[in-house]
Amino acid sequence: MKILVFGAGGQIGREVCRAAWFPRYTITPLDRKVIDITNGAAVSAVLAREAPDLVINLAAYTAVDRAESEPEAAWAVNCAGAAHIAAACDESATPLIHLSTDYVFDGRNTEPYREEDAVGPLGVYGRSKEAGERAVRAALARHVILRTAWVFGAYGANFVKTMLRLAAERPVLRVVADQRGCPTAAADIAAALMVIVGHIERGEPKWGTYHFASAGATSWHGFAEAIFDLAVPQLAARPQVEPITTDQYPTPARRPMNSVLDCRKIEEAFGVPPPPWRVALASVIREVLDPTPRK
Repeated sequence: MKILVFGAGGQIGREVCRAAWFPRYTITPLDRKVIDITNGAAVSAVLAREAPDLVINLAAYTAVDRAESEPEAAWAVNCAGAAHIAAACDESATPLIHLSTDYVFDGRNTEPYREEDAVGPLGVYGRSKEAGERAVRAALARHVILRTAWVFGAYGANFVKTMLRLAAERPVLRVVADQRGCPTAAADIAAALMVIVGHIERGEPKWGTYHFASAGATSWHGFAEAIFDLAVPQLAARPQVEPITTDQYPTPARRPMNSVLDCRKIEEAFGVPPPPWRVALASVIREVLDPTPRK
């Protein structure tokens, strides 16, 4: 089975490409240096040339705050790019797995968000990703949209790596404590994608929209405390982490106060339970702080 992976150079893309796939799978990685997904003709051409059995779209403009000042760039990738990939998949009768985000919600719910809950993105990033979801649904029936949250890993820019960097620079860190979500390891997302791929390969697809995030909601402050608890043996000094409110840390983009995802649907459909994020966090911290260069 040949799988074409858009966004292979990102956090999740890197984990998908280095995952332990069975030999019967051929993973063909595409990053933005190879293909510009905002160019519809180029996307159609690459699908015609590669003739994959399945496409996974992990490509996204993910700079949440910068998107507020670069809306055209965010929409070009997150909406138009997703639409181009979905249209090309429809033309070639190729199923698609498309990654989305918890930021399609406005955060007003007090309970975890289910797939059927009304969306209401607060910023350019969330609105462009939600529009990308609609474009995928409109273009082809054979799709899985996977919403995830608070992604972290050994590659790319993310909260864990930022905290570890700041720990070496500052004795005190002030971190938002009134936004809640589910930290989710890129490697765990890759593992969930592999399970979904297996169902599609066996002719047991369950098309639609699903949530996948790690078990255990926390705040950014709680996440930071957990990072330093696990990293302290390898840190020169553990910084003090002070809780602050969202109002005390203004950002260009508004973020949902609650973006905890209910993941019961994916567990029932694919047998993928939410993994505990602290287990993956320990592994990521070891890899980030390991002086051995990563390939």
